[in-house]
Amino acid sequence: MAEPGMSVTPYWELTFDADGDVDGPERDRLLEQVTDHGVRDLIVFAHGWNNDRSGATALYRHFFAPVPKLAPKARIGYVGVIWPSMRFCDEPIPDFPRSVTATAAPGPALDEDTRRALLAAFPDQAAAVGRLAGLLDERPGGDEGLAEFGRLARQLAGVPQPSAADTSQPGEPSVFGADTAAACAEFAAALGGLTSPGAPEGFTLPNPWEGAKELLRQAAYYAMKRRAGTVGEHGLGPVVGQLARAASGVRVHLVGHSFGGRLVSFALRGLPAGVRTVKSVTLLQGAFSHYAFATRLPQDRDTAGALKDRQHLIDGPLVCCHSHFDAALGTFYPLASRLAGDSSSLLGLDLAAVLGAEWGAMGHDGVQAVAGTAALDLAAALNGALPASGCVNVDAAAVVRRGGPPAGAHSDILHPELARVVLAAGRIT
Repeated sequence: MAEPGMSVTPYWELTFDADGDVDGPERDRLLEQVTDHGVRDLIVFAHGWNNDRSGATALYRHFFAPVPKLAPKARIGYVGVIWPSMRFCDEPIPDFPRSVTATAAPGPALDEDTRRALLAAFPDQAAAVGRLAGLLDERPGGDEGLAEFGRLARQLAGVPQPSAADTSQPGEPSVFGADTAAACAEFAAALGGLTSPGAPEGFTLPNPWEGAKELLRQAAYYAMKRRAGTVGEHGLGPVVGQLARAASGVRVHLVGHSFGGRLVSFALRGLPAGVRTVKSVTLLQGAFSHYAFATRLPQDRDTAGALKDRQHLIDGPLVCCHSHFDAALGTFYPLASRLAGDSSSLLGLDLAAVLGAEWGAMGHDGVQAVAGTAALDLAAALNGALPASGCVNVDAAAVVRRGGPPAGAHSDILHPELARVVLAAGRIT
């Protein structure tokens, strides 16, 4: 049912914990009421990185607002997915980790808001979060403090699960297995090189503690990335299956922003056999590998995407909206992915190589290495050119373009045109 301030109705929420367990009463209300409300098309939206429910519901309220006027005769219901994600509070955008160009503010290295967000996201790691914050404040000399910091960051990141990777060869990010002092020094050097690209040769390496916060940020990033896949596969996917049994005539349309795109995509892995009620999936600036659906990776022909062929479980298209203006996905996602998957030295980092195809994100250049993927501009997508099935890349740069450095346009998704893409993908008229 509609929440206070929600402009569309009927609206339900589905809240999941970190393991993908759904709030039972919320799920039951949806299953019981969706048919009573005469819903034919149910749009299910998953947010990306956020600190609280209010931020997520605000996103849903604004994105859904134009839909009733765009499809006045459609019988649409709306679901907002709430899952335990977080961001570092000194980042300028709500759905992707800013890191490399942040200027340190005076005061504690880990601000109180970020500490609270970490405690909320990792409630069983209170002691570790407190000690990590203390070490960032103290910056003890020698390698012992950095080694302890690295152990705690690895503890926060957690043990990898199969759904942690976007390829068929999951594994722990090697940056967490490296010597912490060396890794933090390389982080500091890489970040310094990004913020001061004209630095003279032979410059002195910064204090490794300058890179320690980045290591913590990457631990949280890795944990949230894994969590999005877990919530999708073990939470949302099974709920969609339950909905198919309770209300077989309801057509489901999955929408995800940033890591929420990973969540709804991994929901396809959790669909019970034979469920064909998912009629469309729309990814808005998806923050996961553009090879996730690949049959095989161009750089490793023995490796497939973790979601290989899962697009065929959709009784309709998989639409990936992307924009080259998204600096968060064009720069920071490849950097984070490279650091997580390659333990080679970061010194003398060639950003042109980092930004290459190997480490790209869905929201920057679309689905890659999937045969038959269509490519459209936004105007064509809105004028009947969307195919009825398969993967479709839609260049949304015509509207997804605003946002200052360093994040760029990653969160610039509140446009009626993108709501129209969702409607067009699902053939909602």
